[in-house]
Amino acid sequence: MTFSVPETLAVEFMRRVAPQDRSRFVSDALTTRLADRDLELIRACEAANQDTEVAEIEKEFEGIREAVAQPWK
Repeated sequence: MTFSVPETLAVEFMRRVAPQDRSRFVSDALTTRLADRDLELIRACEAANQDTEVAEIEKEFEGIREAVAQPWK
């Protein structure tokens, strides 16, 4: 894989992380950031599930789905 990063970040990374540790550092950083994004999505879904306006919209879509369950028949 190849990535581009701002030069200042690359210099700081190379200065602070030993060459033999760089792949592990990047892997750990990506793992952490992806897990953070998952948590953000979970929290957003939980908030949406508690929103009464969202529940009303979902009810409207349920009616549409039932009306066109199998339009090809």
